[in-house]
Amino acid sequence: MNKGHKEVVINSKSGLILEGGGMRGVFTSGVLDNFMDRGIRFPYTVGVSAGACNGISYMSGQRGRAKYGNIDLLQQYNYIGLKHLLLKGNIMDFNLLFHVFPTKISPYDYDALARSKKIFEMVTTGCKSGEACYFNEKHNHKRIIEIVEASSSLPFVSPIAYVDGEPMLDGGIADSIPLQRARSQGFTNNVVVLTRNKGYRKSEKPTRVPFFLYRKYPALRNAIRHRNAHYNEQIALVEQMEAEGKITVIRPERPIEMDRIERNIAKLTALYEEGYNCAAKIKFTIEEQ
Repeated sequence: MNKGHKEVVINSKSGLILEGGGMRGVFTSGVLDNFMDRGIRFPYTVGVSAGACNGISYMSGQRGRAKYGNIDLLQQYNYIGLKHLLLKGNIMDFNLLFHVFPTKISPYDYDALARSKKIFEMVTTGCKSGEACYFNEKHNHKRIIEIVEASSSLPFVSPIAYVDGEPMLDGGIADSIPLQRARSQGFTNNVVVLTRNKGYRKSEKPTRVPFFLYRKYPALRNAIRHRNAHYNEQIALVEQMEAEGKITVIRPERPIEMDRIERNIAKLTALYEEGYNCAAKIKFTIEEQ
């Protein structure tokens, strides 16, 4: 977090941008639980991948639900790992995460989402176009799950998902940090929640896409190939706008020593607590909207 930003005004132009990052998203879970504890809401929220998963519980006001799904549920069911990839073709047990969990284990409050007057967008990547798709769905329960599942479908280790019959993958391929999306929608007073420490950059080396994968989707292959460079461009913009005092950034304060598919409960819990504590350092003032 930028120490120069201790106080943030939330007004009608305020947006909240939630990066993905797999299991590193527990940091965001902590941030959002702190926000809910203090009644902090934004007119506009946009989430990518793990950010979409966290954001959807934030929108329904279900404090602790994302933490439960990321830590307690993992400890109980061990829903991530190579065994799932080998047996079901997916690195995570999506049936548990997106069907059993929201209906039986910790039922999602669809009514609360539908009642909310706040805007919530989830980001996917269209396989045909290789471009980001932004969805704002509050009423169709089946479609809500389809969107958040598609946003979380990681390339190479998850099958292609479908929204409205269209093939989709992880939103982070095309738009990892949708700050520009928020600005394009008129939200220029933004808080960005990242899941990497300040100064982090991905390797500029293009990602190699095996010839036998996504052959029907050349635009997707190209987007995956150049994802790292695009991510670094987005991070550079975030850091520039942060330095200029135009946005507030909440991020881990130290380099994260964990993988996207981290299963160490102690590490995950510590990162959740760091997110909660980083958010707690910011004073929010809410203007009449």
